[in-house]
Amino acid sequence: MKAFVFPGQGAQTIGMGRALADAYPAARAVFEEVDEALGEALSNLIWEGDAETLTLTANAQPALMATSMAAMRALEAEGVKVTDAAFVAGHSLGEYSALAAAGALSVGDAARLLRTRGRAMQEAVPVGVGAMAALLGLDFDTARAVAEEAAQGEVCQAANDNDPSQVVVSGHKAAVERAVEIAKGKGAKRAMLLPVSAPFHCDLMAPAAEVMASALAEVAMSDPAVPVVANVRAEAVSDAATIRALLVEQVTGSVRWRESVMWMSAQGVTEVWEIGAGKALSGMIRRIDREIACSQVGTPEDVAAVTAG
Repeated sequence: MKAFVFPGQGAQTIGMGRALADAYPAARAVFEEVDEALGEALSNLIWEGDAETLTLTANAQPALMATSMAAMRALEAEGVKVTDAAFVAGHSLGEYSALAAAGALSVGDAARLLRTRGRAMQEAVPVGVGAMAALLGLDFDTARAVAEEAAQGEVCQAANDNDPSQVVVSGHKAAVERAVEIAKGKGAKRAMLLPVSAPFHCDLMAPAAEVMASALAEVAMSDPAVPVVANVRAEAVSDAATIRALLVEQVTGSVRWRESVMWMSAQGVTEVWEIGAGKALSGMIRRIDREIACSQVGTPEDVAAVTAG
């Protein structure tokens, strides 16, 4: 049994998706559709811009979705259908890519929603007020206890449960800095602040959740062709109304990636294709369950490799 997964922020690189667009008209059409939806040539930034501008949340989010969908269209051109997967899932913004791949959202709507989401998350907290840190070598329960101890009246929460050895905490900068020191005292192999522009997936994102509730209410959403393993539930959902509500909850809620992969494995998933930029999710999945075979699909060569069989 197979699952398709879609990467989140941090996977972006200048030039991603260009070879797909050159090789597949359907992949190029995705970038054109995103450019049109946003009213700007985001594809120029993705392929020829500077990394700092691409990394801005409001750019990185639709750019990564566009690259994932270009890879999906390339696969479809070679006869692969989204329904060949038992489940789709995405890491944070990747959940929107998963929904677009499964036909629940149009590419244009996904791009507009992610632009809105990126701006709303950026603007929810003034620059310098929040922070995120990766705690390596602590299990989730220990990391969550570290965050609670560090809060001291401020916000500090376990934001991303990525794999058995990596949890990301998010919140007020001073509290997150305290968490780094506490984690080191509790045996973390490493604990370091992350180069992010806002404290994602914690209660400080509440203003962004309100923005997304309004934005999502305006968008047409269908039931996905394949069940989507939701970040905040770590299990599959296939009802559009539920998905809409969970996408709002996701802005402030934890990304339960480790549990999501474990859930898919328990349903019988033995193969995962990471569709889009990078291979961060494949690394996490291998640390969660070594029995799952992982393939990356981000270039024409990758498409040829996975469709050769």
